Amino acid sequence: MLLHIPDVLTQEEVAHCRRTLDNAAWIDGKVTAGYQSAKTKDNQQLDESDPAAQEMGSLILNALERNATFLSAALPHKVFPPLFNRYEGGQNFGTHVDNAIRQVKGTPHRVRTDLSATLFFTGPDEYEGGELVVEDTYGVHSVKLPPGHLVLYPGTSLHHVRPVTQGARVCSFFWIQSMVREDFARTLLFDFDMGVQRITMDVPDHPSLVQLTGVYHNLLRRWAEV
Repeated sequence: MLLHIPDVLTQEEVAHCRRTLDNAAWIDGKVTAGYQSAKTKDNQQLDESDPAAQEMGSLILNALERNATFLSAALPHKVFPPLFNRYEGGQNFGTHVDNAIRQVKGTPHRVRTDLSATLFFTGPDEYEGGELVVEDTYGVHSVKLPPGHLVLYPGTSLHHVRPVTQGARVCSFFWIQSMVREDFARTLLFDFDMGVQRITMDVPDHPSLVQLTGVYHNLLRRWAEV
């Protein structure tokens, strides 16, 4: 499932991060690339230990915790601390698949990358090119979102970032280990949850709501790993 989640950050949060990112100390993005992806990766990143990156990462994690759509779609167990990248002057990232396991720098903690996420800070009109292109079983998807919006997609997907030919593309990216490992099961649970929520809004006293909610939680109980 590829999902666009709007307004994960408020306009004020986006503006705060933009000011911070404009004054950031960018380094070569290959520092977090695996052996294969390093061959095709050409961008800039903030160092994981940079205080500015850690402060913005905490802001993003707090925003994710209050976003009902993200919580329903991802069913997060662990979230890798958000990283930040920048593309300009023709920089791009060739086709690759994300590493299955990410080590949190300076800790013994590991995150299985069930889901990948990109959160945009620059708008589509601020740069040319730079589309995130994701290949999955339903075809090829080209993604370029407004500031504060997030795209969530399976970590198993092949994907790339097209060259940025004008302006600069600035985003945060991170990975989620879900309580539900398989994408088909997460997608089914998300669709089920959205359906229950719509019935709750339209017919709040419908007699089937308790039964449907019970089915959802029994499926989650069957598939969840915690």
